[in-house]
Amino acid sequence: MRSRYSAYVLGLIDYLLATWHPSTAPGDLELQPVKWLGLEVRHAEMTGDAGVVEFVARCKVGGRAERMEETSRFVRQDGRWLYIDGQTS
Repeated sequence: MRSRYSAYVLGLIDYLLATWHPSTAPGDLELQPVKWLGLEVRHAEMTGDAGVVEFVARCKVGGRAERMEETSRFVRQDGRWLYIDGQTS
């Protein structure tokens, strides 16, 4: 989760796509101009090769402060954690 957040901060689209599960990955990805301000992981849980991470990411969009709250699902394949999807609140 932290590495994907860092990839969003740095605009590393190739890394984001490489860490997205092929069954849910978009064909391409375009990042909006966002100034990321911080990440708070509220809960992380792993059961075998499945994981869930609840987080809050703070950012500024067009000079306005916003926050994104999401519960993300991950799966481990070949030793790598891949993002499946997330539910925002």
